[in-house]
Amino acid sequence: MSTRYMKKVYGSDVLLEKDNENENEIENSIIGNVKSKTFNLFDVLNENSEVSEKENEEEPVTEDNCDNETKRKRKKKRRKKFENFKTQQAVGTKQEEEEEEEEEEEEEGEEDIDEIERTVREVNKLLGEPLPGCSSQSTDNLQWIEQKSKEDILFVQHKHLNPYNELKKIFGSKTVQAEQNNRRNRGRLGHLKRTWLVSTRNNWPPVNKSGLSMSLDHTVKSANNVQYFVYEHSPSYRQVQLKFLEAVESLNPENIVSILNAHSYHVDALLQIAELCKLNEDLAMAAEFTERALYCLECAFHPLFNVTTALCRLDYRKQQNRALFITLFKHLNFVGGRACYRTSLEFCKLLLSLDPEGDPLAVILSLDFFALRAKEYEWFIEFCNLWDNARNLTQLPNIAFSLALAHFHLGHQTVASELLQNALIMFSGVLMPLLDKCSIQCDETVRIHDFFNSKAVISTSPALEKLQNLYVTRSFRLWKETDLLPWLRENVHIVLTRVDSKDDYVKYCEVKRSKRYQGKLPKNILRHIILSDIKDVTVNIQEIQNGGSVLSHDPLPPVDSIDIYKRPTANTTTTRTSSNLLSLFVSSLFTDINGEVSVAALEGLNLFYDNNEQA
Repeated sequence: MSTRYMKKVYGSDVLLEKDNENENEIENSIIGNVKSKTFNLFDVLNENSEVSEKENEEEPVTEDNCDNETKRKRKKKRRKKFENFKTQQAVGTKQEEEEEEEEEEEEEGEEDIDEIERTVREVNKLLGEPLPGCSSQSTDNLQWIEQKSKEDILFVQHKHLNPYNELKKIFGSKTVQAEQNNRRNRGRLGHLKRTWLVSTRNNWPPVNKSGLSMSLDHTVKSANNVQYFVYEHSPSYRQVQLKFLEAVESLNPENIVSILNAHSYHVDALLQIAELCKLNEDLAMAAEFTERALYCLECAFHPLFNVTTALCRLDYRKQQNRALFITLFKHLNFVGGRACYRTSLEFCKLLLSLDPEGDPLAVILSLDFFALRAKEYEWFIEFCNLWDNARNLTQLPNIAFSLALAHFHLGHQTVASELLQNALIMFSGVLMPLLDKCSIQCDETVRIHDFFNSKAVISTSPALEKLQNLYVTRSFRLWKETDLLPWLRENVHIVLTRVDSKDDYVKYCEVKRSKRYQGKLPKNILRHIILSDIKDVTVNIQEIQNGGSVLSHDPLPPVDSIDIYKRPTANTTTTRTSSNLLSLFVSSLFTDINGEVSVAALEGLNLFYDNNEQA
């Protein structure tokens, strides 16, 4: 180690030996004479330049001038230390002065605040105390709510799109992690793209180039930062799609299975196979095929297509866009079946944001159920306040009753009771089916009175009855809580009192029901019922007559549909009376349901499962 390096590191005065001994003895003498001091690396940086300058100025050290040279360096070092001490002292006094000035300013500020508070108290004594809800903070909150747009309420949070985050809260992280590890260990690793909407499975084949892509839709005018997008099919994907339409028209499920064996990410084929899995009562496999279809659709997203902003739109009239709507709807129902209601609500918001005005799948009929199940009461109330004028939400029975429930759970007793009474008067046909579903026997007064019985049946149109039955079948469990039944009983008796006293609102609702809810149900509600597949709420053949095909991958296309493929011709032999979705779907796919066709379908599915596991 050289003496020059020792000077740089330790920064202390070192007495050089007069006689020029060997290097080891000099280093030993240097180390022995070093004073103990705290080492600071920044001193090395500061002294590098000084040492280099001194070395340039220094003359060669000889035995004659060695002592004088070391004494001169020592004096400079002491002078420098003294100057550093003075500067540090000056800096310290300056900091103390600044701190004293800040303390004086704070004291002056506190005195100013005290004077303001005294002035406010004197004004309040003269004019009276302000109301509790008129504080500046509440005013700011009201202004923020007024400035909040309808699209802002549909913002989607990424963390709530993953059902496993919600399952961890329900069953614990260890149980969910074990399930995820079991899923990941089956198959290849690291070949799938990470997505937000779906938790990928490693037994899925790589997506590679599926033939799907998304681009900006310049045919639709955009406004208010809203952007329209459209899916595009490559020439290879179009050829596969034509084969798929021929397979559907052939009424042979084996043809669809063969298409999926050759093209693992054909979206419509995946959706159709998922329905066949439901026929086989294999809901887990049906959910997996639906997730795979959604994974393929998400991999084709445009870089500007952001699912969280609620400002990205898709035109449902365009044939290639409908796959995303239908896949999202089926996926949120599978997720809701696993009691992941918060996740389902987030997917409802996403689906509604794609076309909030048209709502082609009538997701508004199930959004209230998932919001209440997820205990998002404040969000649901705010959503209704923002969208009621544009969509007339309170004219739907599910929204009217759910809004009353949301206020009740938040403790708004007066508002909740008023809303519940209005809902019972407007939709009088809901009460008796609701009590039957909840296995509750009503009292003698309600059973004898004709308002909720005969008059309700007569004054309710078939279309309105379908909406009421849909709400009761889906949401009757929400009314089974013990604290709700006394509240419901109390308001039912109040409604009967208002009916007997000939309240004006009762007459108004009768006139309103006679003018509205007439005719056939809109197509978006029929699509909702078909895709929901609720056994107690079905669509018959008369309701969908001349409405188009009822295919699982595209039920009841719009009248002004923009198709890029020729739709298969409807088979007249399939137009038979049907009372449930299962028969409707099968009749749209097969000519007759006999043993041979069913066995062929199941054998084709088993073959596909085997090929999928081997892949």
